[in-house]
Amino acid sequence: MIPKDPFLLLSWINTQLRDFYPTLDELCLSLNLDRRSIEATLMSIGYCYDPETNSFV
Repeated sequence: MIPKDPFLLLSWINTQLRDFYPTLDELCLSLNLDRRSIEATLMSIGYCYDPETNSFV
């Protein structure tokens, strides 16, 4: 359901956060995703979640 490639995942997650979800927690809860796994994957390419902008930067 979600992209496995970290760069595609980054784009997909940020789009979801921008268009549909006010927080990463709500996105993960709604789509039954593991937040720690997403954060670890995106940290591996140098991105971390910023709650102020509600995006990975």
